[in-house]
Amino acid sequence: MDIPLIYVDADACPVKAEVEKVAERHGLVVTYVSNGGLRPSRDPMIRNVVVSKSADAADDWIVENVKPNDIVITADIPLAARTVAIGAHVLGPTGRPFTPETIGMAVAMRDLKQHLRETGESRGFNAAFTPQDRSRFLGQLDRILRRALKSATPG
Repeated sequence: MDIPLIYVDADACPVKAEVEKVAERHGLVVTYVSNGGLRPSRDPMIRNVVVSKSADAADDWIVENVKPNDIVITADIPLAARTVAIGAHVLGPTGRPFTPETIGMAVAMRDLKQHLRETGESRGFNAAFTPQDRSRFLGQLDRILRRALKSATPG
């Protein structure tokens, strides 16, 4: 199996520095996928992919390129579901892993919240990103990377 790559749904991702720090420690390539506004990096292990402005262009690019055992960082539940189905390790920026066991409930909750917003039952405010979220993300990313690297090593 190939060495895993890290794909980041980069639009509004609050943990880019953390991803780079952990990826550097493990010697892994990070690919940021965005509709624009990415700061170029001189680091050869950091790739930036800019896609068209269409709604799902970044998601579609990630789905077309990700392989089983790669890592995907996203807060986008539909993208998480699509990449979990491929066999990727998927992690939200708050440190919440999306797995085959948990993705169904995540999709159902997203749909319910969307319905409540559409009917006016909920205003749909998202919780603020906290230092605890950042810490949890770092710990989970390190765990997932170790698991992916172990899976990539034959034998």
